[in-house]
This record gives sequence, C-alpha cells and structure tokens, in this order.
Amino acid sequence: MIHPTAVIHPKAQIGTDCTIGPYCVIGEHVVVGQGNVLHSHVVIDGHTTLGHANEIFPFASIGKRTQDLKWKGGVTRTVIGDHNTIRECVTIHSATSDGDATVVGSHNLVLATCHIAHDCQLGNHIIMSNVASLSGHVVVEDYAVISGLVAVHQFNRIGAMSMIGGCSKVPQDVAPYMLVDGNPAETRTINKLALERNGVSAEAQTALRQAFKIFFRGGLTIPNALAQIERELPPLPEVQHFVRFVRTSERGVTK
Repeated sequence: MIHPTAVIHPKAQIGTDCTIGPYCVIGEHVVVGQGNVLHSHVVIDGHTTLGHANEIFPFASIGKRTQDLKWKGGVTRTVIGDHNTIRECVTIHSATSDGDATVVGSHNLVLATCHIAHDCQLGNHIIMSNVASLSGHVVVEDYAVISGLVAVHQFNRIGAMSMIGGCSKVPQDVAPYMLVDGNPAETRTINKLALERNGVSAEAQTALRQAFKIFFRGGLTIPNALAQIERELPPLPEVQHFVRFVRTSERGVTK
C-alpha cells in the first residue's frame, strides 16, 4: 500500500501493513513499524523510529533537524511510540546534541499545526490541541491536556493529568492534577474531570483538593507548604507524586 509518488530511501525500513500515501518522503535512517498510516505529503527524516499503528495526516514533518542554533552536528534521534494520531502540519524536531533524542510516547493525540521542539519528552495519553507549542526540553507527563494556542517555555514540566487552558502562556512548571489558565498562567483548581475519567479514588481527589488549598492558597513558603501536606494528608501515590514534582522543580511551579 505504497503510492507510486511516495519517495522512500532504499535503506529506510518499512514494516508490514503500512499505508504510505501520495508524495510522502521517508529518509535513509527512518524505521517505520507495522500498521502505520501516512496520508499524503508526510515527511519523516533524520534518525527517526516510528512505532506501530500510528496515523499521520498531510504535511506533518517528523525528525527533521532541530531549530536550536546550538546544533553542532552528530547523530540526534526522534522516537515515536505506538497508536498516536498526528494531525495536519504538526512538526516534531530531532534533538540538538549528539546522542540525544526527542521522544513521544504512545496513544497521544496531537492536533493540527502543533509544534514539539527538540529534546521534548512526552509520555502517554496526552492531548495537544491545535497550534499548541512546546519549546525545547519540555517534559509532559501522562494524561496531560494542552489546549489550543498554548505556549510552553523551554525546560518546563507539565504534570500528569493536568490541563492548560487555551491561549495560556506557561513560563513555569504545571503541577500534576491541576488546572491552569491565563497569560501568564495561574493554577485555578484541581483537574477534577481528568481525575474522575482516569479512575482516581474519591479519597485521593479529596486529598489533592486539600493539597491545592495548602500549597496554592495557604500563603506559605514552598518548603512549609510541602511539609504541611506531608504532615496532614494521607501518603497516597497521587499526593506523593505532587510533593515530589514540586520539590524537584527547577523553574518553579505555576502558582
């Protein structure tokens, strides 16, 4: 199922049951797994590995050289997992430094014209809505939702099951399980809908709501707020992840 107008390098590795549409271009060092669907005009280049059963729509560009001016050559990689949907005009760039990789996990939905820059590390079950942009070295944990026209600053982390509202500017980390919105972004409340959809227990939801009040509304310093959370709230996995995420933040957490 390869259209005659597709340009595929003889050394590229193409798995079984793939559909490669008109005018797609696949480079020399690309590995495409089984069951992928590339519609038309898709470009996959560089040292890129594409997993299984992904669907990529027209004019997406994956694995091309980083836009980072610090690029000095070498082998940089792009690694895409399984069962991702990558819509029209999405750009996913390779890493900057020799031996490094831009990584996108599995079961993600990346909508039209989104940008995933060099060295980003995305987990699984993430949704990026139209025109959302991740700068270099951004880490996005599982089940996060990044709404349309969001701009995320370099080296930020987006926590698990968090949601960023549309048109937000995100200059600092977004804590897991929280909903942030605004320009610049502010943490508004817990992301209750995501917690319910992903089967987080009622006990954990109550604890996270208390953690939100202590940390974001209590007027305490970060060390004192975290100490109070650890002292007063049950040591549930979600609470522990929240505390660990905040404690290891290098850019600060969106308040």
